[in-house]
Amino acid sequence: MSKSFRSLAGFGKRMEYYFIGQMLREGLECYVPLVDDNGVDCIIKKSDGTFIEIQIKARSKDVKQGDAALFSAIEHSARANYYFIFYSERLDCMWILSSEEFLKECVTNKNGKNVGKHSIWFNGCKNNREYCKPKFDKYICKDFSKFK
Repeated sequence: MSKSFRSLAGFGKRMEYYFIGQMLREGLECYVPLVDDNGVDCIIKKSDGTFIEIQIKARSKDVKQGDAALFSAIEHSARANYYFIFYSERLDCMWILSSEEFLKECVTNKNGKNVGKHSIWFNGCKNNREYCKPKFDKYICKDFSKFK
């Protein structure tokens, strides 16, 4: 049975709050916008008084085999002080990339209904087993010290 849109949207929102909670536990000063129409799920005020914007993307364990860490159809243009948190529940892995790093590593759709949108696939699949692609190891994070 496939998951409903409501269930999938609920997973995404739960993961946003989960990661914001983890950032607060690590002592980060987090603010949550009331409306998410700019791709900003969280704003962090750093100790030097500057701000960074965070977009949180998560894939549930229920996605199709081979797609545990596929994030697609992302609208994005380069932005200073902007970061993505990508999380795969099935791989239990988190990657953090700046806007610049994301645009360097992603694939941009050249045609079709998602032309101009970006995709990034952090995992591979061999012998029906998913794994994290080694080329993305440098972005794997266990905490949020990158934002301090």
